[in-house]
Amino acid sequence: MASRTHIAADPGFGIYVHWPFCLSKCPYCDFNSHVRASPIDEERYLAAYKAELAHRAGLTKGRTVSSVFFGGGTPSLMREKTVASILDAIAGHWPIAPHAEITLEANPTSVEANRFRGLRAAGVNRVSLGVQALNDADLKALGRAHSAAEAMAAVGLAASVFERYSFDLIYARPGQTAKDWRRELQAAISRAKDHLSLYQLTIEPDTMFERLRDSGKLAIPDADRARELWDATQEEMSRAGLPAYEISNHARPGAESRHNLIYWRYGEYVGVGPGAHGRILTPKGRRAQATERHPEMWLTVVETDGHALVEDEDLTKDEQADEFLLMGLRLAEGIEPTRFQAMSGRCLDPSRVASLIAEGMVEHAPDGRIRVSAEGFPLLDAVVADLAA
Repeated sequence: MASRTHIAADPGFGIYVHWPFCLSKCPYCDFNSHVRASPIDEERYLAAYKAELAHRAGLTKGRTVSSVFFGGGTPSLMREKTVASILDAIAGHWPIAPHAEITLEANPTSVEANRFRGLRAAGVNRVSLGVQALNDADLKALGRAHSAAEAMAAVGLAASVFERYSFDLIYARPGQTAKDWRRELQAAISRAKDHLSLYQLTIEPDTMFERLRDSGKLAIPDADRARELWDATQEEMSRAGLPAYEISNHARPGAESRHNLIYWRYGEYVGVGPGAHGRILTPKGRRAQATERHPEMWLTVVETDGHALVEDEDLTKDEQADEFLLMGLRLAEGIEPTRFQAMSGRCLDPSRVASLIAEGMVEHAPDGRIRVSAEGFPLLDAVVADLAA
């Protein structure tokens, strides 16, 4: 993991907009996404998004928006005018920082890719494409509706329309070898500008992939193969000048996802839409928020109450400290021990830190931060659990 020196003192303030609808449900996906047979009433949903934004604005006065992220689901299925209206509503409630990052997730089917110019005109300045694989057989196995050729055409179009773009790939797929993955990575790097998100396939609860695995119909790489693929990822990306700045995200310095950095640096953000989460600061401390997950129920509750928060609770010092560790140690830059102490009222256990350093799992950065080492990142969950205990 490469160290980063351009660390923001203020993590910033972001807005997350969740659009929960997809054309189909991918077999590995455990996100709050839903398929509907009939068309979505976008005007009705738009009014509800505006109501939730107004509600959150009342709770976060004085903030300046540094990023907006449309996630899903498949937000590229939204009409361009819906996206524009949501961005106009955000600008009506909060000042927008100069050069604010406005990201929208998109699937690289031709019908959605053709909307890129309209989305750019609506105010989106960065897209994140869910490519997932660069060969048709694996795309089919992952339940994706596009071909590899369509994906690369969408990437090319994104490059022509947006100054900033990224795309995702999933690795540790059934039957995948390190040689195959290196070749695929090299092809991806040749089409990427400055950012790639590379996620190791995990079998999530209540997904089709879990049912297939449990029935013996899906074999995923074992721990040794998964580690081999991880090592290949780090080597190829570092060689290309796109080192990991977060466990699954790679970028040239300065091209990191600013919105996601707000999460990982434990900044402040609000979430609107079905199943959206937020973390806001109040005079009493940090609050955790979440909305009703079911889209139609969310819509009805917002129309009745003006918002659909089902969770809005103060976080204890220990809860904040645990979240801070969980998020911050994902980053190559690591965490500031003094911030942890100010948040939790206690220091990190010196004996645990010393033990993890001795084992080569964590290290001190020159600026005094504690960060997970290159050897420790494949075991990140265990390292975080040890420090948090």
